[in-house]
Amino acid sequence: MRILASLNDLLETIRSVLPLAIILVLFQLIVLKKPLRNTREFVIGILLCVFGLHFFLKGVFMSLHPLADSVGGNLVVLKHKWSIIAAVFAIGYCGTLVEPALKTLALEVEEVSIGAIPHKTLIHAVAIGFGIGMGIGIYKILNNISYAKVIIPLLLLILILIFFTPDEFISIAMDSASATTGPVNIPINMAIAIGLAKMLENVDPLAYGFGIIGLTSTGAVISVLILGILTKL
Repeated sequence: MRILASLNDLLETIRSVLPLAIILVLFQLIVLKKPLRNTREFVIGILLCVFGLHFFLKGVFMSLHPLADSVGGNLVVLKHKWSIIAAVFAIGYCGTLVEPALKTLALEVEEVSIGAIPHKTLIHAVAIGFGIGMGIGIYKILNNISYAKVIIPLLLLILILIFFTPDEFISIAMDSASATTGPVNIPINMAIAIGLAKMLENVDPLAYGFGIIGLTSTGAVISVLILGILTKL
């Protein structure tokens, strides 16, 4: 049964990767009328992508996801709310530092900006914002606060910051938020939030456990916008 389940998971990964690869190849050959530069390398790369993604996701859901759910459920043993918030900030911050999509984006930004925006600076700025957003989300869960009361002020803050931020940083901030929603952060941080919500009395995990990813992305946007403002000073 385990072998059959693993094969099904592998087929699911193939179904996720292959259509995109086929569309890109057809667009290159038919629309752009350009040949593939190195067919052999392309095929090997697709195989590595399929198997690499399959084993990576398998590893996440076998180890990090259940561990994060356990951590979330056991956070209640910490006596003070501030200590819980500090713990999830550290987890969110460290998890963002190793997010592959964010690193790719940061390196691209550094290259296009000719080094004016160092990739490490951008990564740490996003990680700080993500961690703060994670802390805000956990504070919301601990105090049974509705999502609207938290997200609306944050969105208003973004609108205000946009007026003072250079245009290039506005675009980078939005893309940075998307880059944080990768295969490392999403399962781990959702598991922590839902695991905590399930252990608290009078807290509905469905109503209060979800929404944490939106808050972390919002925090990342705010952090990069502030970075943009600081570069003007």
